[in-house]
Amino acid sequence: MGILTGKTILITGAGRGQGRAHAIAAAEAGADIVAIDVCSPVGGVEYDLASPEDLQRTVELVESLDRRIVSTVADVRDSQAISSAVDKGVSTFGAIDGVVANAAVLDWGPKLWEISEEMWTTVIDINLSGVWRTVKAVAPHMIAARSGSIVMISSINGFEAAFDYTSYVAAKHGVIGLMRNAALELAPHNVRSNAVCPGAIDTKIWNNPMGYAQFNPGQATTREDAVDACYAYPALAGRTALPSRAVSNAVCWLLSDLAEHVTGIALPVDGGHLVQPGWNMDPQRTGAEAERYRPPATTP
Repeated sequence: MGILTGKTILITGAGRGQGRAHAIAAAEAGADIVAIDVCSPVGGVEYDLASPEDLQRTVELVESLDRRIVSTVADVRDSQAISSAVDKGVSTFGAIDGVVANAAVLDWGPKLWEISEEMWTTVIDINLSGVWRTVKAVAPHMIAARSGSIVMISSINGFEAAFDYTSYVAAKHGVIGLMRNAALELAPHNVRSNAVCPGAIDTKIWNNPMGYAQFNPGQATTREDAVDACYAYPALAGRTALPSRAVSNAVCWLLSDLAEHVTGIALPVDGGHLVQPGWNMDPQRTGAEAERYRPPATTP
């Protein structure tokens, strides 16, 4: 008996990457799955998103574990599409016991004053408003059942700033606020709400030339270079970009009755990145400002 036996879990962004890993881990733990993905390009996003074939592969992998799954192509920017996918899951399995609001995109590169209006709107609409739409669609069913667990996927960038992806950082901070208010407002209905906050995870968002450059600034941008550079990111020995399953293990625990008294937390899965003392990734050693603040040759 797995920790999710008898439960139905809805997962957005389930076509590949973390979403697929969550679906497989939940199925291994005994759950049936409602899988949702946009399965098409999104304007302005410079890396490939999941395809219909990717989503079908998730279906096949879950079914190979002898679990049931229904899949829907839907965009988290479309409230009606998400509501229809939720209704499909409820009509197929009788209930939705847990939801993993995972779908997200990343806009690498521009400084905050360079972000286009279109790209800002896209990232916020998917990464924050899409989480809200997903929770909004499933919450009434959980309230009626007086039971349920919601897991929102934020990021360690829900806690800390980072160069060159302000829209992502802003959205992931917002997810933590949304999670906390959902925990507060759903608690009287015995519905729990938590967030998982991944660090560097080896998925398509990280595993592309733009991702490599972010973790290895000014250096060669092969996967091997980035993997080597990323050993400096976690605190725990021997870790670089973590596997998706590291996040899925935390997700499944929060979905399960093992966490039945846990609500309102934001759980980092980052190899200890957040406990490390910070350092300036872009030190300015020359120029008038550097001279202004340079200490004297001898100090008292």
